[in-house]
Amino acid sequence: MPPNGTITAVLGPTNTGKTHYAIERMLAHRTGVIGLPLRLLAREVYDRIVAIRGPSVVALVTGEERIVPDRAAYWVCTVEAMPTDIGADFLAVDEIQLCADPERGHVFTDRLLHARGLHETLFMGADTMRSAIAAMEPRAQFMRRERFSQLVYSGSKKISRMPGRSAIVGFSVDNVYAIAELIRRQKGGCAVVMGALSPRTRNAQVELYQNGDVEYLVATDAIGMGLNLDVKHVAFSSLTKFDGRRMRNLAPNELAQIAGRAGRYMTDGSFGVTGEAPPLDEEVVEAITEHRFTPIRKLQWRNSGLDFGSADRLIGSLEANTQDEWLMRTRESDDLAALKTLAADVTLSGQIRNARDVRLLWDVCRIPDFRGISASEHAGLLERIFGFLRDVGRVPDDWMARQIKRIDRTDGEIDALSKRLAYIRTWTYVAQRKGWVDDERHWRGATRAVEDRLSDALHTALTRRFVDRRTSVLLRRLKQKEGLVADVNDKGEVMVEGEFVGRLEGFRFRQDKSNTPDEAKTLRQASLQALKPEFHLRADRFYNAPDTEIDYTEQGGLMWGEHAVGKLVKGAEPLKPRVEAFVDEEAGSDVTEKVTRRLQHFIDRKIATLFEPLLAMSRDEALTGLARGFAFQMVEALGVLPRDAVAQDVKALDQEARGALRKHGIRFGQFTIFMPLLLKPAPTRLRLVLWSLDRGLDEFPESPPPGLVTIPSPQDAPDGYATMAGYRAAGQRAIRIDMLERLADQLRPEDSRGGFEAKADMLSITGMTLEQFADLMQGLGYRAEKGERTKVKAVDQTIPTDEGVAHEDVVPPIQPGDENADTPVFDVAQQIEPGAVTEQPEAPAPADVPEEVAEIPDAGEAPISEEPAQPQDEVPVDKVSDEETPIGTAPDADLAGPEQEVFYTFTWRGNRNNARGNARRGGGAGGEGQGRGPKGGGKGKAGGKPKGGKRVPREANSGGGRSFEARPPRKEKAIDPDNPFAAALMGLKDKK
Repeated sequence: MPPNGTITAVLGPTNTGKTHYAIERMLAHRTGVIGLPLRLLAREVYDRIVAIRGPSVVALVTGEERIVPDRAAYWVCTVEAMPTDIGADFLAVDEIQLCADPERGHVFTDRLLHARGLHETLFMGADTMRSAIAAMEPRAQFMRRERFSQLVYSGSKKISRMPGRSAIVGFSVDNVYAIAELIRRQKGGCAVVMGALSPRTRNAQVELYQNGDVEYLVATDAIGMGLNLDVKHVAFSSLTKFDGRRMRNLAPNELAQIAGRAGRYMTDGSFGVTGEAPPLDEEVVEAITEHRFTPIRKLQWRNSGLDFGSADRLIGSLEANTQDEWLMRTRESDDLAALKTLAADVTLSGQIRNARDVRLLWDVCRIPDFRGISASEHAGLLERIFGFLRDVGRVPDDWMARQIKRIDRTDGEIDALSKRLAYIRTWTYVAQRKGWVDDERHWRGATRAVEDRLSDALHTALTRRFVDRRTSVLLRRLKQKEGLVADVNDKGEVMVEGEFVGRLEGFRFRQDKSNTPDEAKTLRQASLQALKPEFHLRADRFYNAPDTEIDYTEQGGLMWGEHAVGKLVKGAEPLKPRVEAFVDEEAGSDVTEKVTRRLQHFIDRKIATLFEPLLAMSRDEALTGLARGFAFQMVEALGVLPRDAVAQDVKALDQEARGALRKHGIRFGQFTIFMPLLLKPAPTRLRLVLWSLDRGLDEFPESPPPGLVTIPSPQDAPDGYATMAGYRAAGQRAIRIDMLERLADQLRPEDSRGGFEAKADMLSITGMTLEQFADLMQGLGYRAEKGERTKVKAVDQTIPTDEGVAHEDVVPPIQPGDENADTPVFDVAQQIEPGAVTEQPEAPAPADVPEEVAEIPDAGEAPISEEPAQPQDEVPVDKVSDEETPIGTAPDADLAGPEQEVFYTFTWRGNRNNARGNARRGGGAGGEGQGRGPKGGGKGKAGGKPKGGKRVPREANSGGGRSFEARPPRKEKAIDPDNPFAAALMGLKDKK
């Protein structure tokens, strides 16, 4: 080295610009070499110099990468790979304090002792190396550089409270992955940086962090070696690490090297601990913040004067000791261990004949154990490679191709890709050695291509696992305070900045369930901010939507299309329910009020439309007195009142009051007082909802299917449900109240004391079998006696005609209800289809029937339904019980004798004191005060006159009974004295 060459040690803490200063000094010379501690850092410096001087004059040499242009003037290398014999004008070694590292320290010590530039030499590192450098190189000059920014200690922080632009440091792959997974769940994602990553993967991950896609970086202590990142805070997840031999505590200077990555240039930084790491001692914190550490007293050293006479002599030279008090022989390294293993192989040792073979063996043993499987596996691979190089002079192309082909796969997860990436580094190293393969350019390109593919796949896998792209994108846009753009398609899928985040159901945002709870909180915040304009637009569309797009459910829900937008809640009156809108709080009060107002308008109009007769009656000022009070009762009962519940009020109504109520459509039936229009399916469905709301039920009973005359009696239903549904329970089935009144009209002329049988019209109205009808009648208060008799068949007669041609004429069977019939007949097998309603001739009510009973629709009136009647439960012919034998079912009818038929005789149960109660439960065929007991009377004795009533003869009653009317007497009109007939009329009265 020329005596005028300068040696300078540029020392100081991190963020002092030492590496930047070295690059400037190197470019000031014609040629230069710089050695860096990591392949990743070497690539970063190479890219910076290429950007300044161009790729044609810049070389990159690492263990697995070699880019050497023909006119290379500036060499960027790892410390192990840097050339020391090319006579460069400038030479620099970064992180010189690694001379004390147990594994790699001997390489840095060798560069400190022997590597020099022709004109200038720089050693950059920590101030702890001042004494050691001064002892090793007395001519060295020292330059102290101070940190540009302050570094402060912030104590312990949970991951959930970690500030943005933070780096969390772990000291094992498992620890790094666990932290990254936790950050993904809580913070949306992070980038991962480890020394084992390829430069391509590492750069891609760093780019995620640097451009703001993620706010957090999880890394090993590799970031402490000069990687320049925009980090504001460094958190240690552990204070111990495995150094290859044992677990040990990190020294303060090691902690400072990593913590110093916080803060860039003039920006202050902070450091602390997280997870299970204990807080740092005050002494350690003070040492880090004040940059005062124990000076290094021992440097790792290994003899560089090697003896290649034989394998044993080479091993002996590598294990030589030193007498220098500053140097300490390094522990056995991986390359020396591999050399000892191969030298101990008798077969292999016999093939080593000269110094050339020994040197070749040592070069092979220096192949790093990238795979890390086991020492024996690694030694076996080295032996194979050495055999090829010694015997053939190169590694065979076909064998090399097979090794690479097995690795060239991009499927699998992170672990599998990481292993393949480690494996390809072995063959990349082999391809970089000069003279080891035939076509160096081809194999360097091939191995580089495989490494790039694996690197890209690993980056994708890391990003997929540890970055929630949707959350990270939204957070970045929020941080930049840009307006987020939300788009909702016709399926309700919400896309924010092109990322699917969930669905908008009505006015509630349903987030994608693939996120964890911690992720969901952050994502929801960003999504709802983007959805605010959409909420207002949707509220406007909803407010202007027609009522046909809105509906209510039988559980009180309010729907807009297929989405729930609110629910009904109890109001001050049954017909005035309130609404509660389903709107996310983040949508704002304006949206909530608009949706609520529109829903209230809808339900108010729906009630006004379906209950128009009821509401019109309540607003009729012509109704006064008892009539007005009764109208209010009807409104409170939603248009359907059991008559026995208001019997006294009905009696109190005079004919004028009743007439006024009838004008509004009220029917005074024998069992129920109702408005026929309100029994249709639509009003019934809404009535049940309003009734359930008013009762405060947790679960609303549903309305029966429309069009059914009878349904199974409701089980476990709330009291009053059958009435609100428009039915009256009688036995095992319930019958629709309007059809019950028609049935009562047919039962009225029957002899309930002497007994009567069912007519075809009765079964036709109910759509029941005879057995079912008998059960219904018992539920209405009748006794049903079952019997059998010989079926009466029609008699065939031949009647000659004038032309002499005989005609068969069938004698018409006796019709049910015929007064001249001795035995009414009804053939079950020939009855009308269940559920069907036949048209009957309209007949006027008997003259002696009370007015309120006479108004009940007769059998000829169509059932109240918006849909066709549905069939009732049928009794299959092949399942008729033994007691019930329909005609024509006996296979041996001719042998068994005359066919038998089943019939029922119905009589009133006869308990006079119970008659009224039975009528209330559905018994009694008469109207109010007209129920026919066994003796044909109502509430009075046979042939008697009830109190307050008047006797009305019933000639049409074949049983000879009488009916009575309990209505108030008609008011007699006052006689006009000016009437010419007044005097005659008064005279007639006086005679009476």
